[in-house]
Amino acid sequence: MSENLITATYLGAAILFILALGGLSSHESARKGILYGVLGMALAVAATVLNSSVTNYLMIVITMAIGSLLGLIVAARVQMVQMPQLVAILHSSVGLAAVLIGYSNYMDTSIHYSGTEKTIHDIEVYLSIYIGALTFSGSIIAFGKLSAILNGKPLLLPGRHALNLLLFAATLFLGWLFVAPASPESAYIALYIMTAIGIIYGIHMVIAIGGADMPVVISMLNSYSGWAAAATGFMLSNDLLIIVGALVGSSGAILSYIICKAMNRNFISVITGGYGTTKTSQSSALNNDGEVISIDIATAAALLQQAKKVMIVPGYGMAVAHAQHAVSGITQLLMSRGVNVRFGIHPVAGRMPGHMNVLLAEAKIPYDAVFEMEEVNDDFANIDVTIVIGANDTVNPAALDDPDSPIAGMPVLEVWHSKTTIVLKRGMSTGYSGIENPLFTKENTRMLFGDAKTSMDALLIELS
Repeated sequence: MSENLITATYLGAAILFILALGGLSSHESARKGILYGVLGMALAVAATVLNSSVTNYLMIVITMAIGSLLGLIVAARVQMVQMPQLVAILHSSVGLAAVLIGYSNYMDTSIHYSGTEKTIHDIEVYLSIYIGALTFSGSIIAFGKLSAILNGKPLLLPGRHALNLLLFAATLFLGWLFVAPASPESAYIALYIMTAIGIIYGIHMVIAIGGADMPVVISMLNSYSGWAAAATGFMLSNDLLIIVGALVGSSGAILSYIICKAMNRNFISVITGGYGTTKTSQSSALNNDGEVISIDIATAAALLQQAKKVMIVPGYGMAVAHAQHAVSGITQLLMSRGVNVRFGIHPVAGRMPGHMNVLLAEAKIPYDAVFEMEEVNDDFANIDVTIVIGANDTVNPAALDDPDSPIAGMPVLEVWHSKTTIVLKRGMSTGYSGIENPLFTKENTRMLFGDAKTSMDALLIELS
């Protein structure tokens, strides 16, 4: 394939990737957006493989077959509730690829640069390896936290800010040694040490972030993986990698900003320590003056049968229990009886942005019944029954009422304004951030204890 044809194919793939991002911005066009992305990736791979510089096609076929097989196995086995973990581990593979490509390119003796061109190329190699290293290790830690292999609470080392500053200063100094080396050996030593620092920083950065901030971590690592790809593109003079890396990096950064705004959090404060690093709130369901009132399935069904307007607020507990299909059945049944049923989705519900939307779409919940927090928050006073399924931090009134709470100022779904709020939980445990929830002891709150799927299945039968 000629260079001009490869460039034209890369341009077409880049356009398709842009269309894919546009398509993923809404439920209705998401499927079309995915198809655009698949087609764009197919063009990109084809143009790369058919490049005249590729000679060992046997190795290419073998590696593509292995990668395709692994992809098919993962796609078949990973459940929707595990998607955050899958995204995190895929980010780690992007980071590792950037590191390996960076070393391979730097060690390639067939490439010769001199003067300013060499300086620029060395900076590209250095940035690609550094960003890739911290993305690789940080993503693995995020995977461990999301999978409960590691503790979700932030691990705060003494003098962590000074340590971060020291690591950053060392990275800059080593970069200078690498770009202007006294000898080839000193350049490699600087590169090796920098790679180790990048891995250490990635671990330290994510391990200090609390569980409630994990949606920000996922989008942040997504952004890092994009910038690593862009730096690799500059290093390889690959226009497509530059464009795609910039798209992923910028979209991840914008998403991180949106999430931080939704959580009333500063991005810098998130990456230097998550929830739980400030004074613990004194308000809790255990020392609140209210009383926990539990109900059974029959009582919950009776409340729903009398309701005209129902709001359902899903959380990670719904995902863990795989209750979305039972929720869909209840939704369809109530709608068939003329009940106005809507879903209120907090921007950081679940473990990654859009997690709840994907689960609801999987369960065939109508798109026009799903609303963002800002669209429904003022309507709760007119709602007869709100059902909270496995959500905790995103419906915690302490965010608005307790200035000492770690989540003070965070916008939440104000479900307690409903005439009756039914909360589905296994017990009285705290959410992922470890913060108590005074919602459970509100006068109009009723606790329906048990597994969410079991409770929803029983509620569907009772309503039928």
